[in-house]
Amino acid sequence: MVKKKILLADDVALFLELEKSFFDPEMFDLLVARTGQQAIDVALAEKPDLILMDFYMPEVNGDDACRQLKANPETSSIPIIMVTQMGRPEDLEHCRSVGCDDILLKPINRLNFMRKSLQCLGLDEAPTSRVKARLEVFLASDMGECLKNYTVNFSPGGLFLETQELLDAGTQLALEFNLSDAEEPMTCKTRVAWVNHPEKLKNPRLPAGLGLQFLDLSQQEKVVIREYVKAAS
Repeated sequence: MVKKKILLADDVALFLELEKSFFDPEMFDLLVARTGQQAIDVALAEKPDLILMDFYMPEVNGDDACRQLKANPETSSIPIIMVTQMGRPEDLEHCRSVGCDDILLKPINRLNFMRKSLQCLGLDEAPTSRVKARLEVFLASDMGECLKNYTVNFSPGGLFLETQELLDAGTQLALEFNLSDAEEPMTCKTRVAWVNHPEKLKNPRLPAGLGLQFLDLSQQEKVVIREYVKAAS
């Protein structure tokens, strides 16, 4: 599964951390901007699938940033949700006039936040079908790195491996694991989708380790994994 890329733009760290906590970092790539100008620059460089933009920000306000991005052919098709404390009809109309695709009001309601975000991403539900699972896995890379450790969670799209031997995001590895003692080991290619570094935990609910994405599972293996996840849910 190709992860959706989301840009969160807000100058208040508390709101950024709150919004980040709503998205599973194993399923979404999260980008952040602290000013309107940063939001414009990041959007042009990264072409996210969705932007959540605070109305009031330094350098360039969110409404001006939204107007500029919608006027630029490179970014005009990116959905933008304006996040604001304003609730007056004329203020909401101003947000719409700059071309945003939807509006969220603070204080943020998680269910409403996720509902509108998923709608703009074209998703019916968040891809978070993970289960807690302690499975022994073996990994090897073309560069000679070898890892053996246990998973923390598991999903049809990948797994999280608890390890202090961290590799760079994008590193490809050969993976071998067993879902059951009665089954033959599964083997496939994976890539490091994200890193939970002990000095800067991207997801504080997880230990240090690697989020791995499956790359070349066969259709039959996908069915087996989905059945495993379904049974463990």
